[in-house]
Amino acid sequence: MTNTKYTKDEKAKLTQRLLPPENYSITKLSNETGISKSTLSTWKSKSLNGKSTKSTSKLTQNQKFLLVMETYTLSEIELSEYCRKNGYYINDIKTWRQNCINSNSKNAFDYNKTKELEISLKEEKYKTKILSKDLRRKERALAETAALLVLRKKLNAIFEETEED
Repeated sequence: MTNTKYTKDEKAKLTQRLLPPENYSITKLSNETGISKSTLSTWKSKSLNGKSTKSTSKLTQNQKFLLVMETYTLSEIELSEYCRKNGYYINDIKTWRQNCINSNSKNAFDYNKTKELEISLKEEKYKTKILSKDLRRKERALAETAALLVLRKKLNAIFEETEED
């Protein structure tokens, strides 16, 4: 095996075939060109710099939403063509579409539910406040009644002693 030097142009063309939308197999390209799999793999990883060309995990929610809006009217064939051309997966776009639909229906539900919960919480706080006031009033009345009973017992005890004397 000899160390053949390849120009940057040749490397770029070969690595381009390995990346989306073509996604050509490293093994097949190695068989075609005679370049080792490890060399092709190294070129591919260097060209990616540790990330994919269209990394769907790096897309923001807004970008995903725009992709869904852009592809919503496409037929299945047009969608797969679009995905191949732009380096996306059909399943990802379908998942994002479903997430958009679900999130919109949840938001309307959550907003109404949140309002209901806020109103309910306000009512419960008001009831708690009234019950606390009532409880304090009853505790004071009970304490007063207990004090009066104690005084009556003492008074009765005093008068009984004086009558016995």
